[in-house]
Amino acid sequence: MADKTTLLKNAIVLTMDDDYQIFEPGAVAVRGENIIAVGFEPRLVQDYPDAEVIDCGGKVLMPGLINAHTHVPMTLLRGLADDLRLDVWLLGYMMPVEREFVSPDFVQLGTKLACGEMIRSGITSFADMYYFEEDVAKATAASGLRAVCSQSILKFPTPDARSYEESLAYAREYIQRWKNHPLIVPSIAPHAVYTTTEDILRSCAEIAVEYDVPLHIHISETSFEVENIRREQGMPVVPYVKKMNLLDAKVLAAHCVHLDDGEMRTFQHYNTGVAHNPSSNMKLASGIAPIKRMLDLGLNVGIGTDGPASNNDLDMFEEIRLASFLAKVSSGDPTALPARQTLAMATRLGARAMHMGHLTGSLEPGKRADLILVDISALHNSPRFRRDSLGAYAQVVYAAKAVDVSDVMVNGAWLMREHQLTTIDESELLREADEYARRIDIFLIRREKSLLSKLLALGEQTEEEESFEVQAKVRIADRESVLKSLQNPEIEIIRKRHYKQFDTYFSFESPEEGRLRYREDHFIGEDNKILQVRSRLTLIGPSREHFFPQRVLLSRSRFLAAATQSPRFYREYFKPANEMEIEKDRLRYLVRFKGTEFFINLDEMHKPKLGHFLEIKSRTWSRNDAEKKSRLVVDLIRFLGESPKETLSEDYVEMARG
Repeated sequence: MADKTTLLKNAIVLTMDDDYQIFEPGAVAVRGENIIAVGFEPRLVQDYPDAEVIDCGGKVLMPGLINAHTHVPMTLLRGLADDLRLDVWLLGYMMPVEREFVSPDFVQLGTKLACGEMIRSGITSFADMYYFEEDVAKATAASGLRAVCSQSILKFPTPDARSYEESLAYAREYIQRWKNHPLIVPSIAPHAVYTTTEDILRSCAEIAVEYDVPLHIHISETSFEVENIRREQGMPVVPYVKKMNLLDAKVLAAHCVHLDDGEMRTFQHYNTGVAHNPSSNMKLASGIAPIKRMLDLGLNVGIGTDGPASNNDLDMFEEIRLASFLAKVSSGDPTALPARQTLAMATRLGARAMHMGHLTGSLEPGKRADLILVDISALHNSPRFRRDSLGAYAQVVYAAKAVDVSDVMVNGAWLMREHQLTTIDESELLREADEYARRIDIFLIRREKSLLSKLLALGEQTEEEESFEVQAKVRIADRESVLKSLQNPEIEIIRKRHYKQFDTYFSFESPEEGRLRYREDHFIGEDNKILQVRSRLTLIGPSREHFFPQRVLLSRSRFLAAATQSPRFYREYFKPANEMEIEKDRLRYLVRFKGTEFFINLDEMHKPKLGHFLEIKSRTWSRNDAEKKSRLVVDLIRFLGESPKETLSEDYVEMARG
C-alpha cells in the first residue's frame, strides 16, 4: 500500500531554502518520510484533494532546528561543576566522574533525556560526540531524532576503551553497522588536537574517508590550546590538522573561536563545517568566534548548544538569539548577523556544516520531512507586524521561546503533538536521572575529603613511594668541603645529577591533609645548559612520624604523579589555603656508604635566600631498617666533615615561613 499524503496547511511557511521563500498562507505536503510539495495553500489543497489535512492554526511551519555540536549523554552531568575554567572543569571533574560512571546504561539514559529536551526545543537533528556512541545511536533512533553520532577517540584510556587502538577498532565496527541507517549517520571524533596524537588524527581521517562519514572534532576552542600548538608544532591549529590529512575528510569543527583569516579560507576550500557554540563559549570564557567573517567568506556555519554540562541546556532558541547578539556586540555593528541569516545557521547552514544538507535543513521537495510548528501568537511574541516580509524571522529569532514549539516531525513521523511527546516517557527518565545524581554526589563528596582521592581522580600515573623516608639536613658554609669528601674511596658514587628546582607548595586547612608539591626539575648539563624539564606532583603526608637520636627524621609515605597541567590548574582544582614558592640549585648524588644506599643533596637556596645545605635521605619499608639507617646517616654526616649536632628538622618550606 502506498504511503498516505499528509497536508499541513494554514501556516506561515518559512522554507529556509537558498531563496528564503515564504508562503502565507502556506502548506507543505508530506508522503512517507519525504516532503513532496511546498507552496501556497490554495494550490496544494487543489493538488492533493485526498490528503489527510492538518490545520496549523496560523503557526510558523519551518524546518526543524539543527544542533550542530553537543554531547547529549552529559545531561546526567548538568550542573555538576560550574564556574570553573575549561581545563579544571574537564580534567578535574568531568573526566573523573565519567571514568567512574559512564557505561552503556548511563549513555542511553542521558541520551533519552537529551532527546526529550531537544524535541521540546524544536531540534530535529544534532551532531553528538561521546563514548559508547553506538548506545547514543540506539537511544536516538528509538526517540525518532536524526543525528550524526560521533565516536570519541582520545590518547588516554576512556570509559569505553583501554587504549586509543581499542577506540579506533570500536569506531570502525560501529560505522560499518550503522552506515546507511535512515536516521543515524555514524561518525568518528578525534576529540581535539591536545587530547590526541598525530597517529590518532591520521587514523581517524583515514577511517572517515574510507567510509565517507563525517569527522567531528574540537578546533581552536581556547587561546591556551592555540598558543600550545604554535609553541609545540610551530604552526596554527588548522595548518597542523591539515598536515595530518584531517581535512581530506568531511570535517565538522566545533567552536573555532580563535581562527585567523588564513585558517578560515582553508576551511572554506575544504568545505569544512563549523559549529558555533555561543553559550558554552561565553560560560567557559573561551571567547567570541569570528562568525560574521566566516559567513562572509562562505563557510557553512551552524549553531550548537555544546553539552548540557557546559551550557547548561539544549535550548536552541536561546543559542540562536545569543549567536545574533554576540555578532553584533563583538563587531559593534547592529546589522551584523540579522535574524534571517541567523535562522539559516540554525537550519540549512547547520545541516550543511554537518554534511547532511542533502537530507534536511530546509523545506524543499525531496528532502526529509523534518519540520516544526512554532506558535508566535503568545503574549511574549505579540503583536505581529506584517509590513516587513522579514518580520517572521525576527519573531522566531528574537522573541520566540522553546515552549512555543508545539509539534515536531522527523522523517515523516510525529515526535511531539500539541506539546505531548510521543516517543519518550519523561517521568521514568527523571526518576532514573535523580538516582544517578545521588550516586555521583556521594562519589564527589567522598573524593573532596581526601587530597589523595582528588589526585587519583585526575587519572595520572600515581605511584606510592616507600612507606618511610629517613632524612637529615645540616646547614653548611658552602659545597666545596663536602664535594672534596665525596672523592673518598669509602663512598661509592653510583650516579650524579644537577638540577635547578622550582617548587610550589600547597598547604591546606587541616594538617592531616599533608602538603601537595608541584615541582619543575630543570636538568642541567656539563655546559650549564638545560637538558630537559620534568614536572611532578608529590603528595606529602603528615611529615613527622618519629625522631631518632641526633634529630634524624622519619617521614610518612609520599605519592608521586606526573604533573601534566600548570600550577594554576592545580591551584584551582585542589583549592589550597596557602602556597609557598621555593627555588634552589641542587647537586644530587646516589651513593653507597657502608653497604647502604643514600641520596646526598647539596642545595643552594635562591628563594628564599637561606644559604647552603647538606641533606641526606634514604628510603625504607621497615621501622627497624629505618633505625639502622638513622645511625648511618649520623656517621655519613661526620664522614663528610659536618657536625650531626647541627642537624635541622624543618623542611625548606617551614624554614621559609620562619
